[in-house]
Amino acid sequence: MKAGLFGIGLETYWPQFKGLLPRLEGYQLQIKTRIEGMGVTVVDAGMVDNPDKARRTADYLKQENIDVAFLYISTYALSSTVLPIAQLLKVPVIILNIQPVAAIDYEKLNNMSDRGDMTGEWLAHCQACSVPEIACVFNRAGLHYDIVSGYLTDEETWREIEAWTEAAKVAYTLNQSRLGVLGHYYGGMLDVYTDLAELATTFGTHIEMVEMCELNAFRDETTVAETEQKIGEFHTSFDVIPEC
Repeated sequence: MKAGLFGIGLETYWPQFKGLLPRLEGYQLQIKTRIEGMGVTVVDAGMVDNPDKARRTADYLKQENIDVAFLYISTYALSSTVLPIAQLLKVPVIILNIQPVAAIDYEKLNNMSDRGDMTGEWLAHCQACSVPEIACVFNRAGLHYDIVSGYLTDEETWREIEAWTEAAKVAYTLNQSRLGVLGHYYGGMLDVYTDLAELATTFGTHIEMVEMCELNAFRDETTVAETEQKIGEFHTSFDVIPEC
């Protein structure tokens, strides 16, 4: 399963505020490293800070065939740098409204003698200011998204991100799976009806209609070693109770 990651910022800031861009890229690297530690491949598209780069990033992530996109708001950024990417990818977009720390050190900020340095420090903590703009544009475009809010050292934030990676893994696995369906339900049991078309269109699962004679042929062809290997897989993938 591949997770795409891209940060957004505003290229106008970089020459104005010394050290701001590498600082924000460092935060993005921390995010990439943590998500990779969750057992997924992270395709990092870097910092997107203008509309031209947005279109190139959209093409790149599309070619990489990612399953979920994490959008890191590194500082204030224009929604026009985000919309082309989300429109082209057509995958779930998780907006990461993640500050470097829980709160700005206002004592340090107020003691800065240079106005430019003060503004740069504020911009390094300015993740939340773009969230409403991006959310409104996504709403108008009919794009689905979710938001994770927190800060880099907050474990609750990372648990929420990990939950999204786990959900993406499940969706990926279902998409790559073949499901065999044998027989049909007892007449009138409407509560257990399964819509195979709905399963296929929602998850992309391939559904194979299996006849009893086919199943019997599979059983006859299966060796003892193959059976033991498959039982071992069950115990690896599931919590199997002793009574089973």
